[in-house]
Amino acid sequence: MANHLSSLKRIRQNHTRRLRNKYAYKSTKTAIKKLLIDKNKKQYSIVISMIDKLAKKNIIHVNKASRLKKKLSKKFLLVNNK
Repeated sequence: MANHLSSLKRIRQNHTRRLRNKYAYKSTKTAIKKLLIDKNKKQYSIVISMIDKLAKKNIIHVNKASRLKKKLSKKFLLVNNK
C-alpha cells in the first residue's frame, strides 16, 4: 500500500470513479434490457442518449456504442414496422 498522500488520494479518486462508471454502465444495460421487453419509442431515445454519454465519457469504446445502437435500431425498427 502506498504511503504518499498524493497516491492515497489517487486511490480514493479511482475507487469513486470506478463505482460511478460501474453504476452508469449497469443502469444502461438494465435500460437496454427493459427496452427490448417493452419496445417503447420514448424509452428508445433515452437509451440511445445513455449509450452516447457512456461513449463520450470513455466508459465504453465508441465502436461498441455504435454496435449497440445499430443492434437496438434493427430490433426496434423491425418491431415497430410490423
